Amino acid sequence: MGTELTVQHARLPRRRERELRAAQYVRMSTDRQQYSIANQMALIAAYAAEHRLTIVRTYIDEGISGLRINNRLGLIGLINDVQSGAADFGNVLVRDVSRWGRFQDTDESAYYEFICKLAGVKVFYCAEVFENDGSPMSGLWKNMKRLMAAEDSRNQSAKVFAGQSRIAGLGYWVGGRPGFALRRELIDATGKSRGFLEHGQQKALQTDHPMRSRSCDGYSKVSSAGRRRPLSPAS
Repeated sequence: MGTELTVQHARLPRRRERELRAAQYVRMSTDRQQYSIANQMALIAAYAAEHRLTIVRTYIDEGISGLRINNRLGLIGLINDVQSGAADFGNVLVRDVSRWGRFQDTDESAYYEFICKLAGVKVFYCAEVFENDGSPMSGLWKNMKRLMAAEDSRNQSAKVFAGQSRIAGLGYWVGGRPGFALRRELIDATGKSRGFLEHGQQKALQTDHPMRSRSCDGYSKVSSAGRRRPLSPAS
């Protein structure tokens, strides 16, 4: 009996220490969201400090869609560590439900969270208005947020497709490399030409100089301002 009590008391500090340790999971959908990861980490750090948690591990998915778990090495690594018992933390901090994923089947999002719960690892959504404490109200909020995240992704996809279809219908090149014997021309909202983009050049944002060059491997993506035009003989 004495030995059992000694072992139990010896385990208490380690168990308590694990409960005060946390991993953070951050994700951004595209490379254009250059400040997204830093902003998420800053918010998570503030949450951790407020709740006296120490962040000991970071899992990151950069430029990865949240629609499915494929290619999300950060989330896959997190789940693997939790399932294998390699996780030395008792909490996972995520900015919000949408960063965990915009899974079109909300049960998939719940499934990955439940894997963590089975291993004794709690998932907290730092920027949400509810505490993920397992209460009925928390479950209601969480499921609603999962549905909203999935629906927002569908709406954005529909808007992008409609916009690109309209631009393509007007005769503009949308995305990808221009075809053979085509050049990229930068035009303004009135249709007036602002010059041609050469190999390795990209449209410069927030500048009056449309031809500012930046290093780039191959052609840059052609924006909706790239109009189809054959190469001139001088080219």
